[in-house]
Amino acid sequence: MKECIVVTTLCDKEAVALKIQDTLLAKKLVAGVQISKRKSKYWWNGEIEEACEYHIEMRTRLSLYNTVEEEIKKIHDYQVCEVSYYKIDGASNEFLDWIYKETIN
Repeated sequence: MKECIVVTTLCDKEAVALKIQDTLLAKKLVAGVQISKRKSKYWWNGEIEEACEYHIEMRTRLSLYNTVEEEIKKIHDYQVCEVSYYKIDGASNEFLDWIYKETIN
């Protein structure tokens, strides 16, 4: 069975978001990327912070997660960056095949 995931991260600079996107696509570590701008509110160093951030979603194979996470951390400029994933369940075989076809083995 093809195990595919959506990897997510957030950053506050469009240039960083685009570099993550372009690097991972060029290395064929992800099949597709979506970037959207969001308002965030969170605790940081004992204070509530508010920021506009770029939310990045990337489709890939579960087996590539560790490599994807490492590449994101090389580029990311946050002191603590969230890199997480969720499994793609209930997707069409054609969609899962596309992810496998467009990413490295």
